[in-house]
Amino acid sequence: MTEPSSSSYSLSSKKRPRSPNDNDEHPLGRDQICSSLGARYSFSKDNLTFNDTMIALQLMRTQFPKLEKLVVQPFILQSQLYSSVKDRTQVDRDLESFKKEKVLRIFKLSSGQDDHAIMFMDDYLKQVAFAIKRSGGKEQDGSEVFEWFERYVVPSKLDVSINQLELCSLLSRGGDVTDKHITLLMNAGLLTRQLIDPYIYWFAIPRIGPILKGLSQQGRKEILSLLNRKKYKEMLLSSLEKTKLRLSPLDTRFLLRDLIGSGHIKTVQTPTGLLARITRD
Repeated sequence: MTEPSSSSYSLSSKKRPRSPNDNDEHPLGRDQICSSLGARYSFSKDNLTFNDTMIALQLMRTQFPKLEKLVVQPFILQSQLYSSVKDRTQVDRDLESFKKEKVLRIFKLSSGQDDHAIMFMDDYLKQVAFAIKRSGGKEQDGSEVFEWFERYVVPSKLDVSINQLELCSLLSRGGDVTDKHITLLMNAGLLTRQLIDPYIYWFAIPRIGPILKGLSQQGRKEILSLLNRKKYKEMLLSSLEKTKLRLSPLDTRFLLRDLIGSGHIKTVQTPTGLLARITRD
């Protein structure tokens, strides 16, 4: 008997002998994910996923990992949101609406993959203030650019990137802009220059570097490696989420939401519980 098709975001995998734990494929792998991954919300019997993007965002914000020696405000990966909310199209619409309303900001992460982070605007402004303080504060030469950035750039430019001409135009509302001003913003971690186009800058989350390493270079690889070592490349989700990672400062739940939402892992309903299974080699 062949296995039913996997979720739409999963990639096809090679056929293998059927595991004794197999039962019915759980197409989208999300009806029980939120419950298993620690969601605390009231769901109906047949619907254990979120219907509300904002509720999912707020919940995942409260569940952001507590990181030692790192001062980073909570953020949510867009892939995590896709793993927890039924309708991806609605998620995209909601995010665009929240962005225009300045409730949150979206950032393109320099992880080497198509990763986007979502941060509530209040949290982002706290992160900006902390980054400015750590970079030398507003007493250093040229530090007036930080006030210009907060007052004229952040409220006006809501996209993930900005070109140099527009950046200088917005900053010039505060005064004459020099190369030193741009350098200060980059040194504070507020902007990063695109590699393929040096006249385009990404808006950045300051001090996120160690987390990106824990996400792309350590956490994802460690979980996928663990599953790949299993005979059928699968584990009970309840067991997997309790696994203590050796290499990443991020917790397993944070990474599992990401891997499920991005399609690297799919879920399968079995009599013993929900399985997490590799979808690509």
